[in-house]
Amino acid sequence: MSGIHLTEEERAEADDAASEGRTNGQTAAAETNGQTAAAETNGQRTDEEREMMHAEPFDVQADLTEGLNEAQTLLADLVSTPSVSGDESEAAAVLKAFFEAHDREVWIDEVGNVRAPADDSVLLTSHIDTVPGEVPVKIEDGVLWGRGSVDATGPLASMAVAAVETGVSFAGVVEEETSSTGAWHLLEDRAEPDALINGEPSGWDGITLGYRGFLSGTYVATSELGHSSRPENNAIQSAVDWWSRVADFFESEEEGVFDTVTTKPVNFEGGPTEDGLAVEATVDVQFRVPPRLTIEDVQEVAEGELAEGSVHWEKPIPPVMTSPRTEVARAFRVAIRQEDGDPRLLRKTGTSDMNIFAGQWDCPMATYGPGDSDLDHAPNEHLDLAEYDAAIDVLTGVCETLTE
Repeated sequence: MSGIHLTEEERAEADDAASEGRTNGQTAAAETNGQTAAAETNGQRTDEEREMMHAEPFDVQADLTEGLNEAQTLLADLVSTPSVSGDESEAAAVLKAFFEAHDREVWIDEVGNVRAPADDSVLLTSHIDTVPGEVPVKIEDGVLWGRGSVDATGPLASMAVAAVETGVSFAGVVEEETSSTGAWHLLEDRAEPDALINGEPSGWDGITLGYRGFLSGTYVATSELGHSSRPENNAIQSAVDWWSRVADFFESEEEGVFDTVTTKPVNFEGGPTEDGLAVEATVDVQFRVPPRLTIEDVQEVAEGELAEGSVHWEKPIPPVMTSPRTEVARAFRVAIRQEDGDPRLLRKTGTSDMNIFAGQWDCPMATYGPGDSDLDHAPNEHLDLAEYDAAIDVLTGVCETLTE
């Protein structure tokens, strides 16, 4: 991409998004961007996930950190520490100790975020938590294997190192994989920085500028209990018909995946009420909302298709699409080229904490981090240490540019 004008980069970005799958992380796994079953039920974990949260410590290779440099050791230590959403305290302590060792002001706030404020020309932030699942922690041929190595402990550790090297602000946030408690709290508890870089895997030479938004809700309908021979719809039929109309409306669109609304029913319950006098149906639904639409646009369509019943909406996460012309995006292109890379501008079909920050802060921002997001939540999650080192160099260069 070296030497290409911005307008051509934007055109390339649009082509990448339309192809959906040739850009980094555009697989079905990455499209959910961390929205696992726990997240798709608004943070309600299954019994199996609860058991995994309290499992024995990971299977960690003996002498894992032997021969590693300080930055790589931090990454290995964090990946070796279980940090499932809601249970991040041990990993937070590892991160806090790293900043203390470098004489940085640091504390763990009331929701569990690791806060290391400094030069607010840039705020580097990524999430501490991972999804459940054990991937034995080992290093083979310069590659670190383990849960979170890609999503998002690799980006998190690279940002911690870059923050120490350049003196910029840092925040490691909790529960991104479920409720984004850490990001919401950060918005409420600190001032807006001059620029923000969110940590998620983009590949060391990739810059993520856009994400779709996230909207979830629950449809509820009730009808009188009657004989099945009666011609009128009961609540269960009303629920099925409503969702079919909503899904059909959005499926008629001809745009690429990034620019379409993805509709998913994630839970359905229906049957007689306890008193036997009525039939009740509930459907939990989710939408991924592209930046070309607003959350309100999707809500209007869904509510407009109601014939019976009602729908209650949860707190939405708006879509985001930032310009490739911001000082943050420009600094990344320069830094990646300085490391002999060819910058790639990405748009992701999932959702991240950047959506939340962009919904309330007007500062320039982008998402960046080492790792192949095709491996998010995968049983073979792993990160090349050379890529991790390159990402630190890129982040350091970006921060130095933005603090000049």
